[in-house]
Amino acid sequence: MARNVLVTGAGGGIGWAIAARFVADGDAVVITGRNAERLQRAAAELGARGVLCDAADPEQVAGLRAALGGTLDVLVNNAGGNTDFDSGSAPGSAPGAEGGDGCRAGLERLAASWRANLDANLISAVLTTYAVADRLAAGGSVISIGTIGAERGGGSYGAAKAALAAWNADLSSEIGPRGVTANVISAGYIAGTSFFRDRLTSQRRETLVAATHDKRPGRPDDIAETAHFLASPGARHITGQTIHVNGGAFTTR
Repeated sequence: MARNVLVTGAGGGIGWAIAARFVADGDAVVITGRNAERLQRAAAELGARGVLCDAADPEQVAGLRAALGGTLDVLVNNAGGNTDFDSGSAPGSAPGAEGGDGCRAGLERLAASWRANLDANLISAVLTTYAVADRLAAGGSVISIGTIGAERGGGSYGAAKAALAAWNADLSSEIGPRGVTANVISAGYIAGTSFFRDRLTSQRRETLVAATHDKRPGRPDDIAETAHFLASPGARHITGQTIHVNGGAFTTR
């Protein structure tokens, strides 16, 4: 039976690959994004329905709920990314030691930078999930995309994704009695995405690949297949977890 699936931030990269995996099963997939042209193109390529939505904007998320209608079987919170790259500032950068107004201005910039990453990577998932929570069908799944940076001092971006994993554990206890699972996929370095905004040097890429056990970069399909499994009958007793998909670059025990 076809499922109703929502994937946020699916204009390309990991979100696109996840949406494609569910489309391949014959599921009815809705994708979201903030760039209308990119979203329309992705929806046409996938055979999905596109809904323009900034997942961190309460008004737009309310509009998304209205546009969906009916029940939802799978929610994938993929929208996000390191907003420090978008602003042009260095990830984790802090104000200098200047005094007076200079210090205040630096702290204001720092606060804005951190809030932007929290909005993009935590608040977006919280708003979207609670907007549709009452429509999640028994046997459904909420899957949020995290990062290895949550384990490795990834600045405001890593901190926001760490908070995402902490919130997921609470969410799992809330929706679990209804037969709905909630998990985070913590991705390592994934090639073929626009995450680094063309700032990834060849040396840095080699370092990231060398840190893995299988000596290869991750691919969007690696995350897509994991998401597909977490939404499958075989994963009904897996909930409240952070699943690390990084080729061994970060291990748990």
